[in-house]
Amino acid sequence: MHERERWHLILNRLRERGIVRVNDLAELTGASLATLRRDLARLEDTGQLKRVHGGAETAEVSGQGDLTAVSFGASQTTNPHAKLAVARKAASLCADGDSIILNAGSTTWFMAQCLRQHRMQVLTNSFPIAQELIANSGNRVVLPGGELYREPGIILSPFEEDAIQHFAASKMFMSCYAITPMGVIESDPLIARAEAKLLSRAEKLIVIADSSKFEARGNMVVCPLTRVSTVVTDWGAPAGMVDHLRSIGVEVLMAEDDSDARRSAA
Repeated sequence: MHERERWHLILNRLRERGIVRVNDLAELTGASLATLRRDLARLEDTGQLKRVHGGAETAEVSGQGDLTAVSFGASQTTNPHAKLAVARKAASLCADGDSIILNAGSTTWFMAQCLRQHRMQVLTNSFPIAQELIANSGNRVVLPGGELYREPGIILSPFEEDAIQHFAASKMFMSCYAITPMGVIESDPLIARAEAKLLSRAEKLIVIADSSKFEARGNMVVCPLTRVSTVVTDWGAPAGMVDHLRSIGVEVLMAEDDSDARRSAA
């Protein structure tokens, strides 16, 4: 098993239980205790957990209120291939000179990696996305004012008036916690509020969501599906939901799956 797969299993079990023992992780992953201790040390170094005697527990961010969001590092290791495929498809909708918005999320972070050759104005409330664009592209980056929540890497402002009120975007690319017939869903009211503020500055909303995001979960509706112009997903998206989106006028774009990519390269 690749280390990224082990990390994904470890973080999932930690989210379920809050604390895990190394012996239990050995049964779960089939890895040796020494390998798992190294895994836990790496995950602690990136702030995704806290090691304790015999195992690990959920990391806590001191000085900040609770935010119901998966850590950025954990999100990166969940369905990475599907997220990258979706991100590439979404990036093809951008052109030099555009003004766009990228909300905080792992799929939008993968998309930022696909924008290295572009020259655009990008508003984002994601610190990792801003770092990626600043370090590896010539895009202009705009950040809202506010407090940085370290684990999810989100910048949140308690104020209505901030930098985003003067930004006008042709498109917002939104990663989300879930997408259901009720609309675009988030897990936390602070995140939902922040995304609604970003959305108010964009003409079109493009939701980028791999097929796992069509599970009913979360309870904060950011916006109804009628606000969505386009959904970019992969071929694993449930057919019933795809049909529903198209029936209400939402464009659905499918990312190329791995088998298609292999055939086209042959």
